[in-house]
Formats: sequence, C-alpha cells, structure tokens
Amino acid sequence: MGVTIYTSPSSSSSSLPLLILFAVLSIFLCPVSPADNTNMVYKGCAEQKLQDPSGIYSQNLKSLMGSLVSQSEQKAFSSTTSGDGQNAITGLYQCRGDLTNSECYKCVSKIPDMLGKLCGLVAAARVQLNGCYLRYEVVGFRQVSGTQMLFKVCGSIQAKGSGFDERRETAFGMVENGVKSGGSLFYTGSYQSLYVLGQCEGDLGNDDCGNCVKSAEQQVKSECGYSISAQIYLQKCYISYNFYPSGVPGESSSSSGSGSGQHNTQRTVALAVGGVAALGFLIACLLFLKSVLKKRGDGLDSFCGMNGGSALWDTISLSDM
Repeated sequence: MGVTIYTSPSSSSSSLPLLILFAVLSIFLCPVSPADNTNMVYKGCAEQKLQDPSGIYSQNLKSLMGSLVSQSEQKAFSSTTSGDGQNAITGLYQCRGDLTNSECYKCVSKIPDMLGKLCGLVAAARVQLNGCYLRYEVVGFRQVSGTQMLFKVCGSIQAKGSGFDERRETAFGMVENGVKSGGSLFYTGSYQSLYVLGQCEGDLGNDDCGNCVKSAEQQVKSECGYSISAQIYLQKCYISYNFYPSGVPGESSSSSGSGSGQHNTQRTVALAVGGVAALGFLIACLLFLKSVLKKRGDGLDSFCGMNGGSALWDTISLSDM
C-alpha cells in the first residue's frame, strides 16, 4: 500500500517530478525530532497523604531523590533508603537497558520535580518515563505483587489473518529467554517484522525476571488481544512490541540480544518514531508546496517551516505513479 499524499487539484502533470523530488528531500532535509526518553508514560500516586508537621518526611524524601539522581550518573539501577525508623523512605530508579549513563541521568533527574507536581507528599508514588522510572514508599507501606499490572497501552489496530499469534509467541519466547540469560535483565530484538523489548527491575534474579516477563506476556494476550502493538507495565518488569509490515526499521530480521543489540535499540526506536513524524511533516510540507514554489528564493527554512494553505485537495498514492 502506497503512502498517500495531497496535492492541489490545479497542479499540472508537468510539476509531478518536482513534487516527488520535494517529497524525498523533505524527509532527509526537514528536521525530525528523535524519540524523547523523558516523555511521561504514566504516574501512580498513593491516596494516603503524609502528615508532616515537623517536615521530616519532606526532608527524607528530598534526600532520597538527591541520592537516586546522583547514582544515576554511574549505573542504570539503584535503590536506597533515607531516614530512620518509621520516618524512613525507600526508593529506586531503573533506566532502560540501552541508555548511556548520561542519558540515564538526564531521564532520572526529571522525575523528582514531576513527583511533587503530580502527586504531592504521599506515602508512595511512581513515575514512568519512556527511558526510566522512579518509585518510592514509606517504610511499612503495603506492597503489591511484583507481577501486579500497573499500566497498559494496547494498539487500536488488530492483526488480521493467520500467523500473527505464532509470530508473537516466538518473539515473546526470545524476550523471556533473553532477559534471563543476558546478564542485564534487558533484551531487545526482532522476529519476522515484530520488534520486542523487555526489562526487569535490577534486583530480580534471572528466574524471577523470566517469570515476571512471562506474566506480562499473558497480560498482553488477555488485555490487548491481537493488537499489533502493546506495552504492559508490571510492578517489577515490562514488555513492549510493535509489528512493522515492511520490516523493523534499522534492524535485520534476525534477533539481537542485550549484548549485541543494545546500540541498535535507540536507533530503532528513534527511526520508528521519527518515521511517523517524518510522514506527518511530509504531508504538511506538501500541503503547502505550491506556495513555497512561488517563493523559491526563501530557501530550505521556508520549505520546512511554512504555514497556511488551501482546504481543497485531491488524493494521490505514490504507488500508483
């Protein structure tokens, strides 16, 4: 199926090659933002507010946040406790396995301010960003199971035709084995156009990690059915997958584990998100191509940053040209 673009009904056939040229140039020359690791996925705030007349909880929480942010410059996972006795607060952070230390720090350092604005002073809270998460709870706060589902995102498009379920099962098996054997509790890979990613909290053992991921896989089936994309977040692990009919961007059809594939993960994610952004921006650029052609002297910035245009357009598929 071809990419659908829009052109003015008054455009002549002689301008079609130029139109296609601008379409190609816009993809490579117009700036496209990569995926942002600091975009929020979800938040969880306990209903129990902390009574803090002496300010001890606020002080301990501030100290905890500072310690976790500082540690994120050196490693992808860390947990610590601030305060003593009943006033103690425990917390941890986890960065996605393919992030560098500087990227991990940048991600984690965003969360403390977000926690204050989103949750206030509560007994427990968690914020999940694209590239990391951070959670804390006061000592004695009721714990949930490590396989408790916290959040889900199910793609709206359902797979049609036979073979998708078997393909997804195989990819899930790769994740389950990968997180147990890779040593970092993180795995990313692809199988027959299905991109998969899984990660466990850093204090889990290999077998517990595999069991958590398996539970997440079961949640995908029950919650999302045959969605061609999904993200499932449990207390101690999460998995995500995306199906690309034309092949996973930036990867071969073979799988890549946490050791050999980590450097490709960000490129894959950035290409996937950037591709969607490029397509949207391409359509926007082409919508106003006519006005740009009249101002050829304005340069590339004019082409990529224009606004305005006509409301009447004909549909053309590039596959038909």
